[in-house]
Amino acid sequence: MACCMKRILSKRLRLKVGRLFGAAPTSCRGFHAELVRHDCCGLPIVHHSKYVCELPANHRFPMGKFPRVLHFLLQDQVITDRQVWRPEIASKDLLSCVHSEDYLSKLIAGKIDEQEQRRTGFPWSEGIVRRCRYETAGTVLAAEIALQRGLACSTAGGTHHAFPSYGSGYCLLNDLAVAAKYLMDSSPTKRKVLIVDLDVHQGDGTAFIFKDESSVFTFSVHCGKNFPLRKQQSDLDVSVEDGLEDKEYLSKVEAHLPWLLESFHPDLVLYDAGVDPHWEDELGRLRLTDQGLYQRDLYVMKTVVSKGIPVASVIGGGYSRDIDRLAVRHSIVHRAATQVWRECGM
Repeated sequence: MACCMKRILSKRLRLKVGRLFGAAPTSCRGFHAELVRHDCCGLPIVHHSKYVCELPANHRFPMGKFPRVLHFLLQDQVITDRQVWRPEIASKDLLSCVHSEDYLSKLIAGKIDEQEQRRTGFPWSEGIVRRCRYETAGTVLAAEIALQRGLACSTAGGTHHAFPSYGSGYCLLNDLAVAAKYLMDSSPTKRKVLIVDLDVHQGDGTAFIFKDESSVFTFSVHCGKNFPLRKQQSDLDVSVEDGLEDKEYLSKVEAHLPWLLESFHPDLVLYDAGVDPHWEDELGRLRLTDQGLYQRDLYVMKTVVSKGIPVASVIGGGYSRDIDRLAVRHSIVHRAATQVWRECGM
């Protein structure tokens, strides 16, 4: 695909985004963010130190990956610390646009029973609730910034297995659904949101939440024989077989994304760039390489941005006991986004 037509497209994109959503901000005022001034020229990266919490020893969830993603982006000089935005904690009111009052009250107060904790994979703690609230706020903030700047990335997010009244599969709150619902409802014209979910697992919670909502389109490419056992119905599900490799996987995405953008005409794309389709992932079953993930992320974001549509990305799933190796893999989407930002003159 052509390289975004660089300056011509860049000017067109800035004009379109500027007309719809106002001038690009240099501070967090008006956003779900702490008030800090930022580099107005670089790709916005959303991160918070409270994306992490303590877990029992030898727990399978790789909690330590979140700060390491930011570490490697800074160490490799992909970004500077002036590009980092910090979200405020998500309020109960914000979360209630998707989650039930009863569930939120139980979750925050620690009244989640053992069966519910087993379904989520997490023992309840104040720390796990706090990190999920910051993570959800980070996705909302990335989406808000994307509406202003055209493109933004969080260093967490993609908790697509959470349902309105319960959590599941390492997901307590559905950050993608909260961001989509909040930004849809906060617009006088009811923004249309396309959720592109390329995590290896189907976004079943997200699909269920928006099954009757015409302003949100859910698109999921996932391994059919992987979790969850019982799938929900997305607006478009592409179920792939075990062992799929780079070229064949990308062809699945290329076959659907352009016509979705043309037919649905979203005002915003939320992109779940899960790295669990990687061949080394402990829970994946597909055979993508680092280069395959990079080409996937580059294709998705460039295709969306080239049409003047804002896109916010989250990192999605990824599982390995080698935290640093996994964190570098998760940083692929930010590296690809940096290339899109540069090539499109954003």
